[in-house]
Amino acid sequence: MVWSGVHALLRISYNKKMKKVSGILGWYGVIATLGAYLFVSFSLLSPTSLSYQALNLTGALGVTIETYYRKDYQPFWLNLIWMMIALVAIINLFVHLKI
Repeated sequence: MVWSGVHALLRISYNKKMKKVSGILGWYGVIATLGAYLFVSFSLLSPTSLSYQALNLTGALGVTIETYYRKDYQPFWLNLIWMMIALVAIINLFVHLKI
């Protein structure tokens, strides 16, 4: 009986921490993705640069984690695909030694 109460308290604490962490990751993702778009739009980064692709990859990852946690599946899938595109682009940069 006591153990189930302790377990419930730990689960509540874990859920609060995960909500906060996923929220921070989600906001990072939004800022990174918008930043990448801003930098390319104003020619501050090249769309074929590693920095641009890394911002896209990590930004999409942050939003993917946050939307998965909230069970919001449309943006989850959009960002998962966005993340895969960025990953393939990064691999392509390394394969073609453009970095």
